[in-house]
Amino acid sequence: MSSNMDHVLLNIALNLSSNLASEKQYQHLIDGMSDVFPCDASALFIFDKDGFLSPVAVKGLSSAVLGRRFFPKSHPRLEAIVETKKPVRFDVNCPLPDPFDGVLLTEDASIDVHDCMGCSLYVDGHLVGALTMDSLTVGAFDQIEPVAIETFAALAAATLRNMGLVNALKAQNHKQKSVTETLIQQARSLQGEMIGLSPQIQQLRHNIATVAASDYAVLITGETGTGKELVAHSVHAQSNRSDKPMIYVNCAALPEGLAESELFGHVKGAFTGATSNRAGKFELADGGTLFLDEVGELPLVLQAKLLRVIQQGELQRVGSDKHLLVNVRIVAATNRILEKEVDAGHFRADLFHRLNVFPIAVPALRKREGDIPVLAGYLLEKVRHQFNVPNLHIHAKALAMLEELPWPGNVRELEHSLTRAALRAIQAQCHTIEMGHFDVVSANNDVKNTSHYFPPDHHGMRELVETYQRDLISHALEKTGGIWAKAAEFLHMDRGNLYRMGKKLGIHR
Repeated sequence: MSSNMDHVLLNIALNLSSNLASEKQYQHLIDGMSDVFPCDASALFIFDKDGFLSPVAVKGLSSAVLGRRFFPKSHPRLEAIVETKKPVRFDVNCPLPDPFDGVLLTEDASIDVHDCMGCSLYVDGHLVGALTMDSLTVGAFDQIEPVAIETFAALAAATLRNMGLVNALKAQNHKQKSVTETLIQQARSLQGEMIGLSPQIQQLRHNIATVAASDYAVLITGETGTGKELVAHSVHAQSNRSDKPMIYVNCAALPEGLAESELFGHVKGAFTGATSNRAGKFELADGGTLFLDEVGELPLVLQAKLLRVIQQGELQRVGSDKHLLVNVRIVAATNRILEKEVDAGHFRADLFHRLNVFPIAVPALRKREGDIPVLAGYLLEKVRHQFNVPNLHIHAKALAMLEELPWPGNVRELEHSLTRAALRAIQAQCHTIEMGHFDVVSANNDVKNTSHYFPPDHHGMRELVETYQRDLISHALEKTGGIWAKAAEFLHMDRGNLYRMGKKLGIHR
């Protein structure tokens, strides 16, 4: 081959790994062909899924050709080209009509093509396209070596395949982004709304709006069932990161031995079962928000590693010596009083201060003045929609009763109680939820009258909680025949976490 041919082929090969758009890649290929072969016109076709040859780049031909599609069986020369993997030459005496007669860019548009050559483009046995060359000179292609056109065709086929893969990846990425955005919007809608008119809930909304636009760490505190996760979602939704994911981590459910991998990821072979590289929660949240729920349950060893990532913005996957930079906004939540956990040595003081940059306290339901009727109306509307009972209402006396109860389980307990009462009313074919449909009165009275969990004198909260946990685990084990795995399922817990808790409380079975 000539040095000019070598230079053109090198440029085409280099373009395969460039970031040029597909249109420019195709045109460079056609321009190169015109530089090394004696042709007055040339065209590059892609063979599409419908069986048509679609021109993607031309030279010496009217640009109107780019708007056409050619069905090979309707164009005998193109059909002859795609039916063989060898270059095909059509001389001046060939009786087959040329698809480009009359469209060459010459001064005399009536001149017919004299010589034509074409080559099909195959990749792994699959037809991906075709090349054609036309000349006004008789015998122009007589001296072209087959290996020259075959080499050019191989690079052309590689270009088509490469750009096809790139375009497919771009389309997939665009689709994935659309799906991700849709899922984010759906997730927000499923989280519900922050319902309430009380001064306490208005202050909560104000606190969220104050900190949301910043990148400050937020520590959300409050009793179980107050809606801490809803607050976290609201902080993220109002932030500058709202178009990025908010990754959820339940710190209490991180499996022993894999907790570090869950947060920071691992490399293949880092431990038994690590069969491939895996990104952790921090990497998944890069650019977005990481929500650490029940952060007070994190083991001390993991707290130290978490602190380093928060301080330096870099992490190491388990088993790797490489440092990865991440840009993550931390939102944490806990129902524990972390200041007391710090004093007791259960939580690192430095991590607490890193998380507690902007604390948000979610008020208990019993402290939200006048919000129970509003919440009850909102929750009941969900029931009406779910069960298609538009005429279902709650009696005024029943609503007054709900306002008098302490709701230790907060909004979650109210929702469950109201849902159970609604189901009983629906089953009884009643359109009004009466006091008798609720089970909260008798249940609260029974607990207060019979339980030893309510001491008459001063008593340490931790000891009371541990007593209840011990009894609850023992009850679950009795219900499940002493099998820890089933007891964990009964209590909706991770088996390892339940076993460690039971061992700590002195339960050995």
